[in-house]
Amino acid sequence: MTAFLLIWSPKKWPWPELPDVAKRVAAGVAVGDVWGCGFARSILPGDRVFLHRVAQQPKGIFGSGYVTRAPYEVLDPATKRGYRLCIDFVYDWLVDAHEAPVIPREMLRTFPFSVQTWDAQSSGTVIKPIAEGALEKRWAELTGKRKPPKLDTPAGPTRSSKVTAHAKAAQRTAPSPEDSKPKTTSKQRRAPATRTTAKKA
Repeated sequence: MTAFLLIWSPKKWPWPELPDVAKRVAAGVAVGDVWGCGFARSILPGDRVFLHRVAQQPKGIFGSGYVTRAPYEVLDPATKRGYRLCIDFVYDWLVDAHEAPVIPREMLRTFPFSVQTWDAQSSGTVIKPIAEGALEKRWAELTGKRKPPKLDTPAGPTRSSKVTAHAKAAQRTAPSPEDSKPKTTSKQRRAPATRTTAKKA
């Protein structure tokens, strides 16, 4: 299992539903999400992801989860290549980063966290093993140990409700039901499973 960094800039992508999503995750709801992953195509189901708030205080790591779908292309005319790569994942922990992250940016400047480039311009950066080990250990100390969320419900995990142009593009390009493939979807998928809209990171 490899760990990857997902970037969130509140200046570029407001997330007013974050407090509610964090409450549902804390209550044990398997909330899923869709997130841009830059140019990373090596991400696999079961890999670990950590969310990092950048560009605006308070900065730091504020969420974690497990990948449920490998990178897939979502049409996006706003990009030079005409599409974005996205992944699906389910949260195992999330806090309202508007208030405070779990691990502040200042701590990430200390060894061994400092071997990692945390202020990446886009999501999908591999977290180096030495930093990953320390991050997982500190994360468990601060949030507690828990098993990965179960995804055995027919409709999958619930989604949160961030709505962006990217999410709408993902919805328009979703495969038809007869394809019997996991759907390319926005972060606006509701009951019995709720997920969130994709960030353009």
